[in-house]
Amino acid sequence: MADVANRIDRFLKLMNDRGASDLHLSVGRAPIFRLSGRMDPIRYRVLDNRDFENLVLPITPPHLWEAFLRDGDADFAYEVPGVARFRVNLFRQQRGMAGVFRVIPTKLMTLDQLGVPPSVRRLSSLEGGLVLVTGPTGSGKSTTLSAVIHEMNERRAMHIITIEDPIEFVHPNRRALVSQREIGPHTKSFSAALRGAVREDPDCVLVGEMRDIETIEMALKAAETGLLVFGTLHTNSAAKTIDRIINVFPAEQQEGVRGVLAGVLKGVLAQQLLRRKGGGRAAAIEVLFGSAALSSLIREGKTHLVPGVIAQGRSVGMISMDDSLRALVMGDVIEGSAALEKALDKDEMRKWLAERGLEVGEG
Repeated sequence: MADVANRIDRFLKLMNDRGASDLHLSVGRAPIFRLSGRMDPIRYRVLDNRDFENLVLPITPPHLWEAFLRDGDADFAYEVPGVARFRVNLFRQQRGMAGVFRVIPTKLMTLDQLGVPPSVRRLSSLEGGLVLVTGPTGSGKSTTLSAVIHEMNERRAMHIITIEDPIEFVHPNRRALVSQREIGPHTKSFSAALRGAVREDPDCVLVGEMRDIETIEMALKAAETGLLVFGTLHTNSAAKTIDRIINVFPAEQQEGVRGVLAGVLKGVLAQQLLRRKGGGRAAAIEVLFGSAALSSLIREGKTHLVPGVIAQGRSVGMISMDDSLRALVMGDVIEGSAALEKALDKDEMRKWLAERGLEVGEG
C-alpha cells in the first residue's frame, strides 16, 4: 500500500519542485498543474477511474472516501514529510472522479515576508471586534491570516482558537496558546465549533470560513462580547464584504445586524492575487479600518460610500484596491493589463494607465 501511496507523492514532489500552487486530477484528462495562475498540463496519460483511485484512495481517510462516494465531495489535508502539506478537495464531475491538491506552505510567513501594507500589522494588536479577510478562492486569505496569527503568537500572551477546514498552517505555541480545531476530526461544523469556542476561554477566534447565517450570527455575537474574531468571506472589496454580511440575514433582521456590525467591525482586508512579472504571484490588498465614519455609513445602509472612507483614511494606512494595484504597476511588479483586469473602476484605471503610456485594450 505504501508503494501505491508513493505514486501521488511523486506528483506532489514534482509540483513542489516546479513551484506550482495546485495539482488537478480529473478522469478524462491528464494531470494538470497550476503554475503562476495558468493551467500547465503534465506529460502523462489520460486518467481513468482506476488511475484516480490508485492515486487518491490510499491517502484518503476511509470515512472521507465513503463520504466522497456517497455525497460527491470531501475535503482533507495530506502531508508529504519534508515536502509540504496539501489541502485536498475530491469531487465528482461529468467524466468521473476529480480532485485538487493545493500546496500549503509548511513555513509560516511573516507579514514582512508577505509584503503586505505596513498598516496591516495593526490588526495583530486589536483587543476585540471583528476583522474580515476577503477575496476569491486561492487569493491568499489563509496565508495573510496565518501571518497575523503568527505575529500575535510571537508577541502576546493570549489564547487563540482557530476553526479550519482543514487545518492549513500549524502554529507552535510561543507566547500564545494556539488551539487549532479541524472540521471533521475535532468538530462537526464551523457554527458548532464557534458555539463551543466562546466557552473555551479564548481571547481570539479565527473562523476559517463564514459560510452560513448561523456562523455569521455567532461570529457577530462573539465579537459583541469583546472577543477578537477573524473570519473570511469570498468578496472582492470592503464595501461588498459589508453588504454580504448584512444581506445574508432576512430583511426584517438587517437593521439590527447593521447596528451590531457598525459596533464591532474593526477592519476589512480584501485581496486578489495577480501574475507577477517574471513569474510567481503578487497580492493587491485593500485595507479598511473601523472608524466613527464607517460605523455611521453601515448603520445608514450607505456602503456605496465606503471608498470615500478609505480615501480619507490614507493617512492612517487605509488603501483602496485600485491604489494597491497602481502601486504594483508603479513598482514594476505587475503588467498594466493585469491591474486593469482586477480593477474595481476599470475606466479610471484605463485612463491612469494611458496617462503613463501604458495603453491597454478595452478588456
